[in-house]
Amino acid sequence: MSVVITVAPTGPLATKADNPTLPTQPPEIADEVLRAYQAGATVAHIHLRDEDDQPTADRDIARRTMELIAERCDILVQLSTGVGLSVPFEERARLVDLRPAMATLNPCSMSFGDGEFLNPPRKVRELAARMRDLEVKPELEIYDTGHLEAALRLRDEGYLRTDPLQFSIVLGVRGGMAATPENLITMVRRIPENAVWQVIAVGRANLSLTGIGLALGGNARAGMEDTLHLGPGAPTKGNLPLVERAVRLAEDLGHTVADVAQTREALGLPRL
Repeated sequence: MSVVITVAPTGPLATKADNPTLPTQPPEIADEVLRAYQAGATVAHIHLRDEDDQPTADRDIARRTMELIAERCDILVQLSTGVGLSVPFEERARLVDLRPAMATLNPCSMSFGDGEFLNPPRKVRELAARMRDLEVKPELEIYDTGHLEAALRLRDEGYLRTDPLQFSIVLGVRGGMAATPENLITMVRRIPENAVWQVIAVGRANLSLTGIGLALGGNARAGMEDTLHLGPGAPTKGNLPLVERAVRLAEDLGHTVADVAQTREALGLPRL
């Protein structure tokens, strides 16, 4: 089996005070993505920060980040339309106009830690339609069981192409599913046949649930958005050690790591 490795280098929540190696500015993010690519990652899940390191949907910053990444390697860019809890939906949605290979699509609103992650149904449909028309591949982020049904309604209503559907099963966010093997297995059983999926396990369960996900036939995501540590009391020195760990885990389970061409085929992206 060929496994797609995604690097998520930044995320919306952590700061350099949490881990000084967290990349936040476009050149830092691009450099981290290059190192991850050289280690085996073929998708880069990108969150953006402004000059004060706050989450932003500024399209100039997004464009600059994408350009710097493209100058360094041919990794596939997936922009987050989640961005950050404080950023209005309309600003987040406009990121897809930059036409990255992929972007996230969050089908539901939810409590997220101490905040609210707002994704109104009508606006989600408008964003899904825009992504369909621009041929931007949606990665469906599923934080709870009902989110899957909402995503499948989008499919049934014609907002999503099914070639194939691409899911991220997110575990460990307060307000969503707990990071347990039981919850992961339940979701894997419910995802449509022939869909592509990966597990995103936040925090301490990152390593074990990534391994379970790989054993169940999923892809893997690694990076400082999901965990800032390699183990208890061991902060990671950047994204590279986390990506290398995911690659080793996949290979130890008997998988090969997909290259960019194989990733395009697996995710149903057009060949160049």
